[in-house]
Amino acid sequence: MPITDKNIILEDIDLVNFAGINERNIDIIRERFASNITLRGENVFLKGEDEEVSQLETIIKELKLLQKRQGKITEGDVNLIIELVTGSQDQALERRTGIKREELDDVILVEKSDFIKPKTMGQLELFRKTKTNEIVFAIGPAGTGKTYLAVAIALAALKAKKINRIVLSRPAVEAGESLGFLPGDLSEKVNPYLKPLFDALEDMVPMDKLKTYFEKNIIEIIPLAYMRGRTLNNAFLILDEAQNATSLQMKMFLTRLGINSKCIITGDITQIDLPTKQTSGLVQIQNILKNVEGVAFVYLEKKDVVRHRLVKDIINAYEEFSVKTTGNGNEKAGEVQDKATVSDKVTVSGNEAVSAGENGTGLKKDELEGNNNNKNGK
Repeated sequence: MPITDKNIILEDIDLVNFAGINERNIDIIRERFASNITLRGENVFLKGEDEEVSQLETIIKELKLLQKRQGKITEGDVNLIIELVTGSQDQALERRTGIKREELDDVILVEKSDFIKPKTMGQLELFRKTKTNEIVFAIGPAGTGKTYLAVAIALAALKAKKINRIVLSRPAVEAGESLGFLPGDLSEKVNPYLKPLFDALEDMVPMDKLKTYFEKNIIEIIPLAYMRGRTLNNAFLILDEAQNATSLQMKMFLTRLGINSKCIITGDITQIDLPTKQTSGLVQIQNILKNVEGVAFVYLEKKDVVRHRLVKDIINAYEEFSVKTTGNGNEKAGEVQDKATVSDKVTVSGNEAVSAGENGTGLKKDELEGNNNNKNGK
């Protein structure tokens, strides 16, 4: 759709009341629309798709008239005007996205003309469990959408004003290789570990709005180690790559949960990068919290993989390989012994003996003896 720029002048009104404390009234409008809304003095600059800019223009003009009539406007007035202009929420969603009314309950997040909803039964179970539980663990292989869905669910809660902030965390553990010294300040050092969370957010929130969220600390992304000592009320907490959290770190993270807060913990217990002697908190927690009310475990499987079709085949291939091997690429002892028994047999061809032992040379016995004599001579 074509992009439109619009400038609305706010004259003869109380600008402080119209914008709200710290532009809260304007932020309410920003949270409901994808268009850019910038307030500079008496000017409101709008930039976005034609239909949405037209709705925004109507909302701002209606709020101006309401303020002149009442002398002031409240956050409730802003929400009411938005609802009246956009129509009922269900009708607006149907019109913008084409989602059928009976499917609306399973929609997680709507942005612009697009929407996010579970694609598999495992993802649907994860979404529904978050509605009825305060803490949900999502455990499954790579590509099942654990992180992406968790971020979408948290953003939907923020947009619906069920919580005031989102805190995303990840253990800063190197995946099988040493990265060495990383230059820069603290944020530059930990950003490589937190990049998957940034990627999910950037896919769902316009960059200008996301920047505002970070600046106002509405969304915070921090390493797990820096969560200690905090209590987070009215927040949505996400711990990603939780298989790399130690048992002590897992306890520390879960006990950050404050009043009116929720939490999703995601991880893949087949990809643990902790040192051998350390216990994964995600593995241990399944026994500790399995009977606690308000805590749910969702196990995603290969059939829930939503990445490239090859991801599912790769997971299958690795599983088959691990069954045949000890896990480090070496064949299992039984199979090695069987092969050794076969290879150590001596085949007789006429009067000559041929050895097909572990060296696999297939040399005649007298040739082998000759080689050995040569070696001894050297």
